[in-house]
Amino acid sequence: MPHDGSSPRDDAPHGGDDADAIAAALARLRGRRMPRPPWAEEGSQHGPGMRGGPGWMRGGPHRGGHPHAGSPPWVPPRLGGPARMRLLETLAQASGPLSVGEIADAIGVDQPRASRLVQQGVELGVVRREADPDDARRTRVALTDAGSALVRGFRGDRREAVDRALSSFTEQERADLARLLNKLADGWPQG
Repeated sequence: MPHDGSSPRDDAPHGGDDADAIAAALARLRGRRMPRPPWAEEGSQHGPGMRGGPGWMRGGPHRGGHPHAGSPPWVPPRLGGPARMRLLETLAQASGPLSVGEIADAIGVDQPRASRLVQQGVELGVVRREADPDDARRTRVALTDAGSALVRGFRGDRREAVDRALSSFTEQERADLARLLNKLADGWPQG
């Protein structure tokens, strides 16, 4: 549900505290992709003349070739990149298990990528598949206890990082930043 930016978000963790609202907005923005421009080639994240073509960004020079170089400090190295973290955050916020299609929509990836992320999560023991009670041909995805504990841990680490970054802000600046970041996250195009 879009937020008008006039007050702290009701869905922010820990009761709407400014630092929590800022951390939640940053999590919503992290890794979101812009819609593909009309000139983008199929399978490429780049337009004509962009260096590297398909797959160039994966492990490219801006990330030093290290698979976790772009991850924030609260992301455990074994979990990998932001898409996997968005998967865990989405499942933690859901009221129940989700389908792969619902996950794909929520985290801004296509269904094949969401399926791979779920499989990786299963292999890491942080998510589980379960039968869909309404359709035996489908599965739903939920966090395991280990996945829930992991999300609680990195949310706490993220909150501490935000608190440190906000230490020189006034209360009004914190409130303004929380309001504006949430407004930005609400208006950010889904890719």
